[in-house]
Amino acid sequence: MALESHIQELSDKHHKLDELIQNELHRPHPDDLLLHDLKKRKLRLKEEIERLRHDVH
Repeated sequence: MALESHIQELSDKHHKLDELIQNELHRPHPDDLLLHDLKKRKLRLKEEIERLRHDVH
């Protein structure tokens, strides 16, 4: 159960990063460096989630 809650926590962070990315994209002048950083963090989270899910099964 602890692993599943950790995966859920990472999924929540992933979702929040997606919201931040969308908010930044809808600004009149999006910050490209910020977007790059957010997308990189989101990808790292996705990879970690997939790795953990694979380890569970």
